[in-house]
Amino acid sequence: MSTPSDMPVEDTLTFGFEDEFVDDLRCIPMVVRFKLDTCGIKLKLAQWNQFSEDEREQFVFQPCTDEDEIEDYRMFLSDLVFMYAETEATEIPIEENPAWLNTSNIPDSLIEKAKASDVTISLKQWQALSPLQRFALIKLSQPGHESKNFLPALKEFKLI
Repeated sequence: MSTPSDMPVEDTLTFGFEDEFVDDLRCIPMVVRFKLDTCGIKLKLAQWNQFSEDEREQFVFQPCTDEDEIEDYRMFLSDLVFMYAETEATEIPIEENPAWLNTSNIPDSLIEKAKASDVTISLKQWQALSPLQRFALIKLSQPGHESKNFLPALKEFKLI
């Protein structure tokens, strides 16, 4: 997947550990999951797969950083969910102070998941990560999440 030159890298980045599904966007990439949490919409994989590949790619590249962009992203997503599923998009609370923006504290779930893999993440390493990288590690460390990408993410982010 290419990145348009006028898009900030943070808004378009897909990770190497996502390579097996990112080319056809059959799964929701982390960058989109990050934007979903930012705009307060829960999207099921079945809903995602109703979108065309062009629409899914647009969600990867569409900016979602300031208030106007977040609202545009939310409206576009809500409109597509309604168009395909004929139901309203499911809203989720938007965290006021999300853990991935907190550079002074590593979430306990991440510490425990890393420890279970015999890895220690220092606060300095945590602070050096981008918000999207921190978001990905938090998501990959949550209980019930398929953990096959956790170690590849740690390696990709040069934490091991």
